[in-house]
Amino acid sequence: MHMSDALVSPAVAGSLWAVTAGVAAMSARALQRDPDDRRVPLMGVLGAFVFAAQMVNFSIPATGSSGHLGGGLLLSALLGPPAAFLVMASVLTVQALFFADGGLLALGCNIFNLGFLTCFVAYPLIFVPLSGRAPSRMRLAGATVAGAVVGLQLGSLGVVLETVLSGRTDLSFSSFLLLMQPIHLVIGVVEGSVTAALVLFMRESRPDLVSIGATPSPKPGPPVRRVAAAVLLAAAVAGGALSRIASAKPDGLEWSLAHARASAQTGPSAGPAGEPSERRDTPAGLLFARLAPGWAATAERPGNVGPEAPERASSSFSGILGAGLTVAMIALLGSGLRALRRLSRPAPLQ
Repeated sequence: MHMSDALVSPAVAGSLWAVTAGVAAMSARALQRDPDDRRVPLMGVLGAFVFAAQMVNFSIPATGSSGHLGGGLLLSALLGPPAAFLVMASVLTVQALFFADGGLLALGCNIFNLGFLTCFVAYPLIFVPLSGRAPSRMRLAGATVAGAVVGLQLGSLGVVLETVLSGRTDLSFSSFLLLMQPIHLVIGVVEGSVTAALVLFMRESRPDLVSIGATPSPKPGPPVRRVAAAVLLAAAVAGGALSRIASAKPDGLEWSLAHARASAQTGPSAGPAGEPSERRDTPAGLLFARLAPGWAATAERPGNVGPEAPERASSSFSGILGAGLTVAMIALLGSGLRALRRLSRPAPLQ
């Protein structure tokens, strides 16, 4: 559901950039006051996992479309909304800067749709009330699915509104909305089911790392470093191996754009999948596209891998490289927050 620069106007993009910058500043402020530095390594490995998981597109039967995990609700359940928002912003920034997956102009829109609406709307207003203070496994699973569905529905609605308000296409609001919402409803159910399984597994192994429903465990769980290593290994498997067999079908946004344009017979020039052709608009994205053979199959839609071996290899390369860059960006963020915390401490009396 990554928007490209060709879909948004400077006015809409600038407004969403301002909103997301303000939310990022407030989130960083909240983490700066948190003395638990254990959260930063978890932010890094979970960010790597979300980056890799977004590369694994799964087919949606009988539609000709595909979807992938967003990860916002998973991050919120394990890290809390402020940290989750910053991790999602880091993932999307790496994708835009280095892999041309969503442009820099549309980055504020993408962070708002995939990060803010899930972390600060769906999580506190849907997931938290439905799960309760000490939820059972079934209740926690149901709350997770509901939160993921609502978050993705809000995000897809945001894409429709931002596209129509930008006026860069002639798509009608109603036709675009009627295509976007149902397809992302199905994607949300799949994402919610996978997220529920991951949250339940984490609650069983390390309940103290889950931000809700963390009932004490009679046995000590594995060390945090072991949990972090397991998550990092899962990210390597998803980005380096599973991305090679991901679905090559257009994702929900591309599918909706293609069908909306087919019915309206209007709009800007589009590529085979229905996305506007002006996709790779960052110098770094162009650089990496030339460094990796077959990059065109993975830069626009990371899960879009063809049958050729070079393209499958570039998909694995992009998954591992992107996960590493995400970890590095979040580590840099953590170092900055620790430095600000030290500077904000009152000086000792002489």
